[in-house]
Amino acid sequence: MATLLDASGRPIDTSALKREQGAPSVTSVRQPYSGGHPAAGLTPGRLARILRDSIDGDPMRYLELAEDMEERDLHYAGVLGIRKRQVAGLDISVEAASDQPEDIAAADLVREVIGRDCFADELIDILDAIGKGFSATEIIWDTSEGQWRPTALRWRDPRFFEFARNDGETLLLRENGPPQPLKPFGWITHVAKAKSGLPIRGGLARAAAWAFLFKAFTVKDWAIFAEAYGQPLRLGKYDGGATEADKEVLLRAVSNIGVDYAAIVPAGMAVEIVESKISGSHELYEKRANWLDQQVSKAVLGQTQTTDATAGGYATARVHDGVREDIETADARQVAATLNRDLARPVVDLNLGPRRAYPKIKISRPDQADVEKLVANVAKLVPLGLKVGMSTMRDKLGLPDPEADEELLGKPAAAFDPELPPARPPVPVRTALQSQQSQVATDAIDRAVASILADEGWESLVGPIVADIEMKLAGAQDLSEIRAIMMAHIEQMDVGVLADKLAQAAFAARLAGEVDDGL
Repeated sequence: MATLLDASGRPIDTSALKREQGAPSVTSVRQPYSGGHPAAGLTPGRLARILRDSIDGDPMRYLELAEDMEERDLHYAGVLGIRKRQVAGLDISVEAASDQPEDIAAADLVREVIGRDCFADELIDILDAIGKGFSATEIIWDTSEGQWRPTALRWRDPRFFEFARNDGETLLLRENGPPQPLKPFGWITHVAKAKSGLPIRGGLARAAAWAFLFKAFTVKDWAIFAEAYGQPLRLGKYDGGATEADKEVLLRAVSNIGVDYAAIVPAGMAVEIVESKISGSHELYEKRANWLDQQVSKAVLGQTQTTDATAGGYATARVHDGVREDIETADARQVAATLNRDLARPVVDLNLGPRRAYPKIKISRPDQADVEKLVANVAKLVPLGLKVGMSTMRDKLGLPDPEADEELLGKPAAAFDPELPPARPPVPVRTALQSQQSQVATDAIDRAVASILADEGWESLVGPIVADIEMKLAGAQDLSEIRAIMMAHIEQMDVGVLADKLAQAAFAARLAGEVDDGL
């Protein structure tokens, strides 16, 4: 068997594929639990340093911050989840490379892999790259039945990886020693291109980080304002001889009044409640927080209408939803390219061997109108000579190829409708012999007619019938007299011999006709 190579030309070590490479462990640098939460106490200076370090080759804190942002900011978590789930919920189809049996078998194999119930959830894990810039999913292979089948696509924590210092793009796995390259055919590495540049700078978390920080400050100030708004001022008074300990006692007493509504102070001290004169409104904080959320919506979804109740109504939302469709199409195209490179090709190569062309995974929104038009056009053009492959049509319709022993659908029989006239039986196609026999029967009829007409006895049969009729009619005076003459002549007319002759002719014609119909 020829040496297998991945899309980058690296040889495949099949024995290494049977072992997990990136599993977490408490004894390695790949700890199963996060080591830090940089969002706590985040300041502009710390955020700038975290973002700068991620570019310089140390993305650990940035990736931890991206995870914190999804947990702490409900709006960011919501819009990012919408974007990932929208792509994961699209229709996934597989197109065979050609109509050849081996290409159809390869496409069926890929359909089997992506048809697993858990694939939609695994696809969401792959789309984790939208927020962080990249994702690495390890393929767990099963060879128990002599075939290579992915039993799971396991998401690995982005903190387990770093980028090669020489190019900033090659993903390496963290180890206790030097970082190691990922084994070929063992990983699905997806890079989300939200913007051009290094993969670590392409995630949406980087763009949303500053909005996250400023919103955290706003929400904190808003909480302080809400807690103090409307509360009276508690003023403590002490004399000039009070010690520091006395002052602390007084401060605790004043503070407790606002919480417990009870306090004690020494006799020489006093607490005065001053009516609150604080003016202001929470609208400033709310507007600032909403404005920051809208900026995040623009960055993640490309619009704000489907997440924020702003003016414009349904028509405006429809326009903005079109922008979302552009982003959805780009995400679907990128992840489909990743799956074709890192999943479809390994599945086909390991089971069926390398080939010139591979089946294509396509992720897109279903277009029923186009499918209906395609079927209608094919139905019209095939009778005119258009050649269309069955596998191509099945791929367009999203139908798998039937199994060898599977019951197949066929053209349904016409249903009986009692209100419709019975269908005429089809006219049988006459053979050359049948046509010759029919011609013989026709000739026989013609000869019988000619014989009857040529019989000299016709004049003797008809002559007595019409004898004297002319003389009688010539003496008639009016129409009634003519009618009476004709009735009297018919009553005495002898037509028995003529009737026998006509019956013989009709019988001969009927016999020839029956013979012709039976052919």
